[in-house]
Amino acid sequence: MLVNAKEMLEKARDGKYAVGQFNINNLEWTKAILLTAEELKSPVILGVSEGAGKYMTGFETVAAMVKAMDESLGITVPVALHLDHGTYEGCYKCIKAGFSSIMFDGSHYPIEENVAKTTELVNVAHALGLSIEAEVGAIGGEEDGVIGKGECADPAECKQIADLGVDILAAGIGNIHGVYPANWEGLSFETLAAVKEAVGDMPLVLHGGTGIPDDQIKKAISLGVAKINVNTECQLVFAEETRKYIEAGKDKQGKGFDPRKLLAPGTEAIKAKVKEKMELFGSVGKA
Repeated sequence: MLVNAKEMLEKARDGKYAVGQFNINNLEWTKAILLTAEELKSPVILGVSEGAGKYMTGFETVAAMVKAMDESLGITVPVALHLDHGTYEGCYKCIKAGFSSIMFDGSHYPIEENVAKTTELVNVAHALGLSIEAEVGAIGGEEDGVIGKGECADPAECKQIADLGVDILAAGIGNIHGVYPANWEGLSFETLAAVKEAVGDMPLVLHGGTGIPDDQIKKAISLGVAKINVNTECQLVFAEETRKYIEAGKDKQGKGFDPRKLLAPGTEAIKAKVKEKMELFGSVGKA
């Protein structure tokens, strides 16, 4: 059964660990993440970007697949199906499709417009029992065509958005989507501490979890981060293991070209990466 993310993230905040949001891109991704969460007895958030939703033929298809798979695999741990970096229109589409959680990314709007749209969506989401994440300060890199420079969030603006009743807040602290460049300066813990002071007990989100050193991940959790997003790292290991399989000629052996065999090494690599991250985030056994 799908749940919203509010309770699992409040428990994570209080327990000083983080719940991983692992983005899904197809059936293999979804199955690998759900099975790993169940094996490790960890709560989990399945993130869906608007681009991935479109690729999988729409949010209705995604919601139906996740709900059916959750039931058919006998998953007992809390699972939230969450829109990642949603537009105003995308939020309404996911609400209609049956998601249990949404993110409205109004960080590229003037703060007044971000406040207005977030206020409306908070009221709608909460009336239907969904959790809602908002964002202040653009995350660096590119996500579905939205490009951010990695600006650090203004703690005062974070408080404005938090006071609207959102359940989760993503605040830019120098984090970046995708692979981090060699000259990356690292997370701004000064900004994170100031945001935490401004918003109090609000569970915070760290986007762009791929490539952040483990010690910085652990420090971020100690300062109030309760949700960490991972996508690129799973894509990289999936591509690497699939490449090895083909370059070794295994797709030409017997029926090695069968997609169930061809995609298996990459799928196992996703499981291993998700396990590694859940152990790092401290969510193992917290379901």
